[in-house]
Amino acid sequence: MNTPEPSLSQPPSLNIQEQADRVLLVQIGGDWKIGRDLPSSTPLQNALGAAPVSRLSFDTSALTDWDSGLLTFLLKIAALCRERSIKLDQEGLPEGVSRLLALATAVPPRADARRGAHKTSMLARLGEEVIELWSGALAMLAFLGETSVAMLRCVSGRARFRASSLWEFIQECGPNALPIVTLISVLVGLILAFVGAVQLRLFGAQIYVANLVGLGMAREMGAMMTAIIMAGRTGAAFAAQIGTMQVNEEIDALQTLGISPVEFLVLPRMLALVFMMPLLCLYSDFMGILGGGLIGVGMLDITPSEYYNQTKEAIRLMDFTVGLIKSGVFGVIVALSGCLRGIQCGRSSSAVGLATTSAVVTAIVAIVVADSILTIIYDRLGI
Repeated sequence: MNTPEPSLSQPPSLNIQEQADRVLLVQIGGDWKIGRDLPSSTPLQNALGAAPVSRLSFDTSALTDWDSGLLTFLLKIAALCRERSIKLDQEGLPEGVSRLLALATAVPPRADARRGAHKTSMLARLGEEVIELWSGALAMLAFLGETSVAMLRCVSGRARFRASSLWEFIQECGPNALPIVTLISVLVGLILAFVGAVQLRLFGAQIYVANLVGLGMAREMGAMMTAIIMAGRTGAAFAAQIGTMQVNEEIDALQTLGISPVEFLVLPRMLALVFMMPLLCLYSDFMGILGGGLIGVGMLDITPSEYYNQTKEAIRLMDFTVGLIKSGVFGVIVALSGCLRGIQCGRSSSAVGLATTSAVVTAIVAIVVADSILTIIYDRLGI
């Protein structure tokens, strides 16, 4: 039984012939498919420029196969013919190629559709950044004003929000955050104790590790670490929740109903964080002191009673008060940062992600700045 031999593909070919009446004949043959070494359009461009041509025709009798590679070639030639006012005769092209070419050239591109790469100068970029920072500062001041008005309305009992929402946010910001606060606080206490022990051991003063850990956690690290944890956990959640409501146009619906989004959405979240942050800070202080005690008892041969008595003598009530005041301020910062970025969120899913990231960054930067200011104030007051 004889089997037919498979047909071999022909290499693509391009031949240009000048004919009478200023007609240029383009003969196309072989397989014009992507992946093959297709002929360049440069020889045809040179031929069109070398001789006066009024019409361009095609001969595709030797064409065996084609795909978009041929169509791309013909689109370049069609654009060149339009520029030089040369008539393009498509009668010699395959029917499918003619239809695709007509479809591709049916709607001409707009003159300003393709814009060249515009390099902005450094001074222009600096000006844009300054304008953006100024606009952001104005928006933040406006938001702070609206929040202050909502807080005054809450004090006077005229704020409009659901009490169930407040308890829900208290649950989210308080008890639900205990596991991560516990872990981080114990580890911070361990680190403080270990770093202090390395130096104090040289002088035989290991007992003062209790002073270092107790004062560090009560005055600084308890409030700071709790605030950073809540910024990454709760502040980001607030931004994502309100940002999603912005995407779904729920905030617009509240405004249409005459309900202030600041009162209904921001106020309960801020109150929940302000209520819970001091309690979480106090809990973080004790967990950090416990973590330091593990190092003191386990590595420095300090008895639990010695560590407890030394901590008791080192820490005053004012030291805890300093940390609690900082934690309350940090709670306001975290809530405002998350809610502000959520309200400023755009109308897309990517905007929600950007708002969440911006909320965390804004909160952490503001926490560090506020902590520095409060520390300077405490030092001036001698606290």
